[in-house]
Amino acid sequence: MDTPAIVDPATWLQARRALLELEKEETRRRDRINRARRALPAVRVEQPYEFTGPDGVRTLAELFDGRGQLIVLHLMFGPGWGRSCAGCAFHADAIGNLAHLHARDTTLVAVSRAPYSELTAFAERMGWTFPWYSSAGSTFNYDFGVSLDERVAPVLWNYRSAEDLRQAGLGALAEAEELNGVSVFLRPESPPDAVPDVLHTYSTYGRGVELLLGTYMWLDLTPHGRGEGWDGMPDLGGGLNWVRLHDEYGTTVAPPCEHTFCISA
Repeated sequence: MDTPAIVDPATWLQARRALLELEKEETRRRDRINRARRALPAVRVEQPYEFTGPDGVRTLAELFDGRGQLIVLHLMFGPGWGRSCAGCAFHADAIGNLAHLHARDTTLVAVSRAPYSELTAFAERMGWTFPWYSSAGSTFNYDFGVSLDERVAPVLWNYRSAEDLRQAGLGALAEAEELNGVSVFLRPESPPDAVPDVLHTYSTYGRGVELLLGTYMWLDLTPHGRGEGWDGMPDLGGGLNWVRLHDEYGTTVAPPCEHTFCISA
């Protein structure tokens, strides 16, 4: 495993200042992207989706829990799986105290297609306390591109059709049962007696959700990075598929789906 060049403090400071300029460029670029994201138009959600969760059956509007914005983590957990995708559990482990989001008028929930009884059992095992809802019985997952079945809805993941994915060498993604993503919704103010509008403002998939992974962001600060064996990083074991459920590191249990699916497009 390579060790960084060892230099005197003055040489290190010069190199660090050069890197700082790159970091500042990236910060300003990210600000521009965030402005463009906030300026996206919205689409009214017409479908009366229903979800089963800790408080029974709720509509999409009710998932806002009285707040103006809703973030949905599409957590890969299909019916009968008994556990989530290890990569999506990696995302879920990064969810912190929701009070900070609530203070900005924003609710965060996870949604999966497995029955709610399967979700609660797994949440208890993982120690997760964020709201987690089942979309079983609705087309929500299919309509937002994270459950794939041409018989239910045309495949469109990360804004690419099944044919687009195949032509890009990502045909395995087109055949996947479940994939990852995050969707954002807005509920504008409306009269008390009116049915509230729900607007879809944004969805992202694949590496688009990477900034939400705190573990990756911490590892990116280190000399060995993520240790996944690409872009000059050493392979610390497992390559792109090193992620496990947090209670399965050090065991021989294989992940139920490839983390590569979550980061390859």
